[in-house]
Amino acid sequence: MKHAFALLSICLVLNSEARTETDNWTSLFNGRDLSQWHTNRAEGSFSVEDGLLVAKSIDMRSHLFYIGQGQNLVAFKNFELVVVAKGAAESNSGIFIHTDYGLRDEKGHLANGYELNLNTSKSVTRKTGSLYDVVDLTEQPLDDMQWFETRIRVNENRIQVWLNGKQVIDYREPPNPKRKESRKGRLLNPNGGAIALQAHDPDSTWYFKEIRIRRLND
Repeated sequence: MKHAFALLSICLVLNSEARTETDNWTSLFNGRDLSQWHTNRAEGSFSVEDGLLVAKSIDMRSHLFYIGQGQNLVAFKNFELVVVAKGAAESNSGIFIHTDYGLRDEKGHLANGYELNLNTSKSVTRKTGSLYDVVDLTEQPLDDMQWFETRIRVNENRIQVWLNGKQVIDYREPPNPKRKESRKGRLLNPNGGAIALQAHDPDSTWYFKEIRIRRLND
């Protein structure tokens, strides 16, 4: 009986730890609508179809920002973000972190934050998983036209990226990093920033079925 009680106690502790781990995650996409998201331009570039979030721009560059239950952008500083997605053939998209509504040009490029590139085109040199124009992957890491998981971890000045459990990026932002003029806002914000998805152009389609996040120590 004592052994059975001890085993039961261990199981309860393990189950409690598992629940705590699960409870730390917040789902950003409910599979029904975009009520917790806001588009910065080209309204109609994002939709929900059969439980999937679909990114297909009606113009050049539209971005969908997470706003939660309020009207303002939700800032995340140190976090883990998990996104399960796939792209149609020859399709471009991206996941932005530490960003905001600011634009740097009339084409709709975001001025601030980092972009995790999503691109199924065989001809592009920055493959899926690239920390765009900062740490670029030149070899195709997986079949990104099949469902795959991206995990992005930001902790202080460190950005790590895993694709289907394999680490592909481990970058530490140095003090006063050198950026080309067009990328001068490609920085971590000391106060954190928004999460955004990109609808790149009318010929690109990406599908997202799971988006969840957990804060680390902020």
